[in-house]
Amino acid sequence: MADRNLPRPRFGLRLCLCLGFRAPDQVEEAMEAPPRPLRLRCSVQNYDWGRFGEESTVARLFEGNSGSEIELGRPYAEFWMGMHESGPSFVVASQEAAGAEAECLAPGVVTLKKWIGENPGALGVKVVQKWGKNLPFLFKVLSVAKALSIQAHPDKELARMLHKMRPSVYKDPNHKPEMAIALTEFRALCGFVNIEELKDVLVGVPEITELIGNEEVSKIIGSKDLDGYLDAKALLRSIFTKLMSASKEAVLELVPKLKDRLDVESKIRTLTEKEQLVLLLEKQYQADVGVIAAFLFNYVKLSPGEALYIGSNEPHAYISGDCIECMAASDNVVRAGLTAKYIDVPTLCSMLTYKQGFPEILRGVPIYSYVSRYTPPFDEFEVDRCLLPPKESVVFSAIPGPSIFVIVAGEGTMQISSPAEERKVIQGDVFFVPAQNEIRLIASADAPIHLYRAGVNNRVFG
Repeated sequence: MADRNLPRPRFGLRLCLCLGFRAPDQVEEAMEAPPRPLRLRCSVQNYDWGRFGEESTVARLFEGNSGSEIELGRPYAEFWMGMHESGPSFVVASQEAAGAEAECLAPGVVTLKKWIGENPGALGVKVVQKWGKNLPFLFKVLSVAKALSIQAHPDKELARMLHKMRPSVYKDPNHKPEMAIALTEFRALCGFVNIEELKDVLVGVPEITELIGNEEVSKIIGSKDLDGYLDAKALLRSIFTKLMSASKEAVLELVPKLKDRLDVESKIRTLTEKEQLVLLLEKQYQADVGVIAAFLFNYVKLSPGEALYIGSNEPHAYISGDCIECMAASDNVVRAGLTAKYIDVPTLCSMLTYKQGFPEILRGVPIYSYVSRYTPPFDEFEVDRCLLPPKESVVFSAIPGPSIFVIVAGEGTMQISSPAEERKVIQGDVFFVPAQNEIRLIASADAPIHLYRAGVNNRVFG
């Protein structure tokens, strides 16, 4: 990690190496006296697709979290909260929170991964039983200015195999189902269009036929009955594989041809949203097969507060906007287009489920005043969204698993019961909250608090 991403103490904060450390085998003892919530110093990723300067939610959060000034000419793409080694979080303790433990402060840093390894009781008994001394989720904020790659995340079996074969590319053996909750208007490609829309695409985009040939195209366009799931899946797989495997020379010829055709047609008709998107992608990734492949995917537009979840082996590409993202603790990505990074077309094309149809959009289920919950069909995580008006308060009850809280906007105070403890919170503050801690948040008189909590899916606790 670059030096600028290492934690730097800000006013009133000190680093603590001995904040409630317990031996790894003292899980039950830890549950009897749960560790206190920890303030975290988090990592930022400056990928080239990120939004620049103060326009980036990631940049503003990193500024509040680290005390670092925003570099206006630098992209801020992802803000990582968790224990993954590619973007670790570090434990920080305030003087007022440390109390008597202030005597054991020492120079240095402690990663959240190390702290949890020495305090597994913070995860709760059921989490330790299921995932060991590991936080099962990774929490992020994304600020997207330029489309991310067409990609998918492997299931557990494939992840283990890919990690064993190419550990430098596929960095861990875990799967990576994920969920994105829009902070702003957020756009993405996700999953394949249904059969009827696919027929329209193949008729209306002749460049696809030129790349893959007439045989599969004719089978789909000419068929009156494609209700058979396996037949439709096999045909879609064949079309997509041939498209993504097309020669560089053919792609180099046909992407500009597609652009020229759409430019001409835009003068005599209004282009569809998908066609306008394709022209945008062509500006970002000239002569990339992903520009043409975009026609095969659902174009999803989320308003703030709406969410999209993506299972293993499902194709997707984020296009623009800021979002909260939560996933199983993994950094495995198989890419095949809209990127200058390593691509693995054979693996991506062979791993996909080829499910068709528009993805489910989650809007959050109210669980109490000011708080809605997003519950995807994955054990590793769920996310709560809290919009707390000025002067109002909300209580997050003690639960048998860990949580990470991030303050996206606003300021106020956090109160921790048993024993009572109060801390000021501002934009960019991140807290790891061990199991069995009740948290009360109070918004300031001047502005609302906008925060998110990631935790283990409540179904794990029965």
